[in-house]
Amino acid sequence: MAKILLVEDNEMNRDMLSRRLKRKGHVVVVAMDGAQGVEMSVSEAPDLILMDMGLPVMDGWEATSTIKAKPETQSIPVIALTAHAIAGDREKCLAAGCDDYDTKPVEFPRLLSKIEALLSE
Repeated sequence: MAKILLVEDNEMNRDMLSRRLKRKGHVVVVAMDGAQGVEMSVSEAPDLILMDMGLPVMDGWEATSTIKAKPETQSIPVIALTAHAIAGDREKCLAAGCDDYDTKPVEFPRLLSKIEALLSE
């Protein structure tokens, strides 16, 4: 299965998502802020990144823009995860370079189908 970088500062969300993804056979590596996520996008070479947008140190928009600007990481698909399901948020995430968008609380079957779709491209 795939190596997924989960960039999430909330311990409960991190734990729940990583356990469920591992149960599906994925390898999960975790970053707790946007700056660490950018570093790990290079060092871990994940197949896909799940990016919380409301992160400390560097937010998810800036982290995604940075990842997508680097030749060695620009092709890694990024799914934005945000609790802010307001009008224009999806467009803002896509404009930052995210390949897809999902809202929190995460509906796991829906997120899994988005992950599978991006990994099969």
